[in-house]
Amino acid sequence: MARRSSAGASGTAARQEKVRRAPLGSVRRAQQITTYGVGAMIAIGDQSYIVSGLDTWDTGDADILSEPRLQQRLGVNSFRLPPAAPAPTGKGVKVRRFPETYSCPKCCALRPFRDFGGRRNDNVCGDCEAPLVPSRFVVACAHGHLDEFPYWRWLHARRGEERRAHRGCDPAKARLTLHSEGRTASLRGIVIKCDCGESGSLEGAFSRDAMAELGITCRGGRPWFGRSAREANCASPLRVLQRGSSAAWFPNVASALSIPPWHRKLMQLVERHKRHLINKSDERIEEYARDEGWLDKGRYGVEEVIGAVRTLESAGEQPQEEPEENTEFEAAGRIRQEEYRQLCRETPENPENQHFVCLPPENAGELEVPGIGQIMLVKRLREVRALHSFTRIEPLARTKEDRERAVKLALDDEIDWLPAIEVIGEGVFVALDREKLSAWESPTGPHTPEARARRLRRNHERHLRRYVGDRNVPVRSSLTSRFVLLHTLAHVLINEWSLDCGYPASAIRERLYVNEEMAGVLLYTATSDSAGSLGGIVSQGEPEKLANSLKSALERISWCSSDPLCMESDASGVNSLNLAACHACVLLPETSCEMNNIFLDRALLVGTPDEKTPGFFS
Repeated sequence: MARRSSAGASGTAARQEKVRRAPLGSVRRAQQITTYGVGAMIAIGDQSYIVSGLDTWDTGDADILSEPRLQQRLGVNSFRLPPAAPAPTGKGVKVRRFPETYSCPKCCALRPFRDFGGRRNDNVCGDCEAPLVPSRFVVACAHGHLDEFPYWRWLHARRGEERRAHRGCDPAKARLTLHSEGRTASLRGIVIKCDCGESGSLEGAFSRDAMAELGITCRGGRPWFGRSAREANCASPLRVLQRGSSAAWFPNVASALSIPPWHRKLMQLVERHKRHLINKSDERIEEYARDEGWLDKGRYGVEEVIGAVRTLESAGEQPQEEPEENTEFEAAGRIRQEEYRQLCRETPENPENQHFVCLPPENAGELEVPGIGQIMLVKRLREVRALHSFTRIEPLARTKEDRERAVKLALDDEIDWLPAIEVIGEGVFVALDREKLSAWESPTGPHTPEARARRLRRNHERHLRRYVGDRNVPVRSSLTSRFVLLHTLAHVLINEWSLDCGYPASAIRERLYVNEEMAGVLLYTATSDSAGSLGGIVSQGEPEKLANSLKSALERISWCSSDPLCMESDASGVNSLNLAACHACVLLPETSCEMNNIFLDRALLVGTPDEKTPGFFS
């Protein structure tokens, strides 16, 4: 199991405290990238906290990770593992108390935690000694701001300005209480009362326009940076969320595989010592390599070392990757194109190939798998995953306008690193038969694969339009029948392999390679524990096994327990971005799918029951 990142309290008072504070809890390092990253709320015991910005992380002893292609794309100098400090030090990832509004289930008081009168670290009411409960509700906006639920304003604004003025209730002195009447499980059963005599339930709080109708606007709260770190003039409407809602934090994670030449031991050696080598003369590089013992007999030659340094220099000099088209998918990006070319060729196993070994099956020419053009067994791979930003309310869309919603992880612009993890695994790369694919996707008409993809494309463009303020700006989705086909194929094979080789579906991931020149998918295990090195996935890439599992998978999805509703659906899934796809047939755990379970249609694999639309494998 990976080492765990300890979470300790932060803030001015904590920094001034001389006594070492014990950690509040622990999470796995991988969770610092995908679940409990900067800006995410975390429940520790019976209290609630929010993970602080990178400015407060103690990374003095953190391991440095290198992946030059990903560093260049994200514009940082390095990646660092989330700190895993020993428990007695109280160091590690810092957290702040949020929400600060708590309630007492015994006396029903509703007020800031610091006003309950208990000892600093005791989560009990100072009056009745009952354990306190953090507020179940928070407010957030689409630009990433987060704040306390405005209980006083919600209660009094609902009663009108005239009545509030008549009562003369001062929000600074008002005493609120929270009552769960228990007559109903809805918000109607949660009642707020004020000592001025006003009372009301939280019914309707989750309505999209509930805050706007009461004139409650976003105050630009950024509690992960501190109470005072607010942004002014945010016009985004507020939404009420439950504290544990998945919509409260969506991570934006970028990843890359270590491929030649970056996977070689020599390149990683040069990367670790680059400050002594970059932009130095050949003579200086040779002198440094000799002093370090790199040129000893049986290791490396002078030309090898100099070549590795110059390769690293050229990577740093490359211009930043041009912004992708408004709706381009990561599956078509430059990093994926480089990986696709490498996956299509053989990379033998030898001591220098530390993190990437890719070979064809031994009997690749003896058995053809219908519809499959190439199979490669990736016996060893390394993936680096870096958290570079996050959003709230909705995941980040691939539009230029929506990228402005991405929230940075640090206030200090001089922080030139990002938190990341590396995972080691194995996998199978499958590329489709290009001739058959071209013949399948080229026909036009009302009952073709392109016609079904066009329906999804229209829904996708309608969804993207929400992020483009100027109605005159065209919005174009790059979704194709090829993309939907490969994505759905990946899902059905993962489901099938989870039954055949004993891995849970959540331990197998997809990595898509799709554009006009690419049509492949890598299915791999990449976990931070031993599940990524058992050999079970690689064995599924043998042609005979792959043919059998593909046949079984297609038979399994040719009928769904939700049919005919599933197959005949005109739109399903989040924002109507699926067709024939549901939890009973092709959806996966969200850890396995890089598209959040959208853009799926099993009809493109097996065809429609009326045989009007042909499936690629039908």
